[in-house]
Amino acid sequence: MLKPGKKRRKSFQGHYHLMLLPGVILLVIFSVIPMFGLLMAFQDYKISKGIFGSPWVGMENFTYFFELSDSKVIIYNTLFLAISKVIANLIVPLVFAVLLNEVRQRAFKRTVQTIVYLPHFLSWVILAGIFSDLLLTDGMVNRILGSFGVEPIQFMGDNRYFPYILIGSDVWKEFGFNTIIYLAALAGIDPSLYEAASIDGANWRKRTRLITLPLLRATIILLATLAIGNILNAGFDQIFNMYSPVVYESSDVIDTYVYRAGILDGQYGFATAIGLMKSVIAFILIILSYRLAYKYANYRIF
Repeated sequence: MLKPGKKRRKSFQGHYHLMLLPGVILLVIFSVIPMFGLLMAFQDYKISKGIFGSPWVGMENFTYFFELSDSKVIIYNTLFLAISKVIANLIVPLVFAVLLNEVRQRAFKRTVQTIVYLPHFLSWVILAGIFSDLLLTDGMVNRILGSFGVEPIQFMGDNRYFPYILIGSDVWKEFGFNTIIYLAALAGIDPSLYEAASIDGANWRKRTRLITLPLLRATIILLATLAIGNILNAGFDQIFNMYSPVVYESSDVIDTYVYRAGILDGQYGFATAIGLMKSVIAFILIILSYRLAYKYANYRIF
């Protein structure tokens, strides 16, 4: 016979399970059932014949991708943009957080923190329009450069500048959010360490180098290792809203190529194969990053 306390606890857990049920149902409908569509990666898929009637081609879709001359460009663009964004999104927020942490006026500090955090909530549909207007040949940036005698530059249509515009705009959008993580870590540092260092004659640079950065090392390693799992996600929303055929050479990544091949060109099997290949590699990288985070930063979920 169960004690009254145990009956109440068991009933309480049942309510939690019922609360999870709608989420589990949505997960099964929109995430698990569509997984059967991965069969198209091994077929010459035809809409008229469906998954069960289309002919099987084995690994032909995968090998065809690597035989294309565009495959090397796409893989290079994906890795270059993703790695550059990861590095920039680690360094810029770290430097900004260390500098902002030195500000003693709390009202000013909170105002700045709120302002830099706001772009995180804006979608790339809005931001792409803003950047396009600013960087037009007759936009504000070219007008400022023109006042110094510089000829108008087609920032959004030049392969030399466009990748760096993607990296810079992504950092501008997200560095406020990442700064909060570093500020939270800085708040956990014992102030007596800085006071002792100041008494010993250490200036701001020495305090930063000998106290701040070593104590932030675990946070930096954790963010860096977790970012490895998203190394193949170069930012579909951003690139899709900002690029054009003129800059495909420098900005076309795996996700945008899959979109064009599958949705626009109707090569469903081929596009599914590329997406599946990317997902498998991303899954391996996530496992690797989780193990690295556990090893070097003692971070674990389970």
